[in-house]
Amino acid sequence: MSEPLHAHSALRLRLLLSALFVPLFLAGTVFFGVWAADTGSGDSPGRGTLVVVAVVCGAFALLAAADLLVVVRRLRSERGTGTR
Repeated sequence: MSEPLHAHSALRLRLLLSALFVPLFLAGTVFFGVWAADTGSGDSPGRGTLVVVAVVCGAFALLAAADLLVVVRRLRSERGTGTR
């Protein structure tokens, strides 16, 4: 039983990745949403496919933003407990 009682993830790496991917996925959401709006009937890829990709990008942006908030909260709490 060599696992630590309180395992820690690489919070600074998660912070960096989340900060990088939130704007990237937001840009993807806007890009694919605008592309879907400008797509006519018979175009390839179709409007439905582009909407699905835009929604997936939006979901990933929300997930990355939630992770960013969790990481910031954990880093703040670690600083607070370390100085007391």
